[in-house]
Amino acid sequence: MVLPVTTNAAHQTNQAPGFEPLSPRSIEETGLGIGFLSDLVLKVLYFEGYLSGHQMAEAIKLPFKNVTDRVLEFLKRDRFIEVKGSTGGAYAESAYEYVITTKGTERAREILDRVQYAGPSPVTLQAYKAAMHKQALQEVEIGPQDVRDAMSHMVLSDRVLNQIGPAVNSSRSIFLFGHPGNGKTTIAEAIGLMIFRGEMYIPYAVEVNGQIIRLFDATIHRVVSEGLESRTTPGTGPLGEGQRLDRRWLRIRRPVVIAGGELTLESLDLSWDESKRYYEAPLQMKANGGMFLIDDFGRQQIRPRDLLNRWIVPLEKRFDYLTLQTGGTIEIPFDMLIIFATNLEPRDLVDEAFLRRIRHKIEINNPTFDEYREIFRRIAQSRGIPYDEQILAYILQEYYIKPDRPLRSCHPRDILDHLTDIARFQGIQPRLNKESIDHACSGYFVDL
Repeated sequence: MVLPVTTNAAHQTNQAPGFEPLSPRSIEETGLGIGFLSDLVLKVLYFEGYLSGHQMAEAIKLPFKNVTDRVLEFLKRDRFIEVKGSTGGAYAESAYEYVITTKGTERAREILDRVQYAGPSPVTLQAYKAAMHKQALQEVEIGPQDVRDAMSHMVLSDRVLNQIGPAVNSSRSIFLFGHPGNGKTTIAEAIGLMIFRGEMYIPYAVEVNGQIIRLFDATIHRVVSEGLESRTTPGTGPLGEGQRLDRRWLRIRRPVVIAGGELTLESLDLSWDESKRYYEAPLQMKANGGMFLIDDFGRQQIRPRDLLNRWIVPLEKRFDYLTLQTGGTIEIPFDMLIIFATNLEPRDLVDEAFLRRIRHKIEINNPTFDEYREIFRRIAQSRGIPYDEQILAYILQEYYIKPDRPLRSCHPRDILDHLTDIARFQGIQPRLNKESIDHACSGYFVDL
């Protein structure tokens, strides 16, 4: 799940990334061999029918000059492709239109039996790891005012606010725990918004020993800007001239990944697509450089202990191991703020050894009477319902003090929503009075 930007977040985190990928000026600089790139071009042409040199360079996200043109010439020399014509234009060579030959078609089918990926060129695993190291989440720093701005839509104690800031700046791990309905998920989402304001680069895909891991996920990664071919970096190329940016990389908001009860151990390893013959990156790899929230921890389909054992090494060492279909393993960065949010008692979920590996533990307690009052007032104002202090005193006395019911931060919102639903059904404006409160509370509270 990806969070929209809906609150004022930390002003430090919207800075541009310190890492910028430079466009390769030769096949050697791509990190991929001409054989790999030739196979990729042949697959693209097999699916597309025919493309100009410029269109092919756009499809595989590599420069035409000295890279794509060399691959096309290599395939043409081996008679896998041929020139069909030209679209004309100022750049005559890149305007040539290429079509796959019968020999090329046979070759493409052989390649597709092994790997069906046909899209933007991947980067090497080494390049990906180096980029993640240069864009570490530790680069994102927030201060006290940033936390207060991000959490301004909530009523939280100074204790909680003062714990959130250092926990986020650690870029390591947080254990949010406490009774249900007190805002743990909302706090985690607000933390995600602070992180989400930052920017970084990720590749479309990663190459490992000729295999492809698709990393970019449009449901998770929010692209800040495309068209990197039009941007240059000053003075980094030969003789000091600017060098274009590598179009195999996308500039995105730092990712925020949320997983709840649907999380499984399988989703934390490489997913092999038998029909497409390439891998999908696991959730924690897609969350690299951002935040990964395990919501409702303890209610997953897997035992908490199994999940915790899976992450003992990554949490401590900051790298993870993924398993290839061949049985081999690869090492990837594990650079994210990971948050475990749970309503269950910590002692029922984890042991002391695991809690020691969680950097920050934040307990979200029930609101005080003053905090409850402020939450109720804010919610009533947002719903256009005139606030009445005497009616609030009635609610507290009749529905909390007398039945000895604990306060929850979500109760004011839920009670007022009930009241609004009743008023809408009756065709009247919602108002705070004893009758409407009794009606709303009788339909909301259940004694367990």
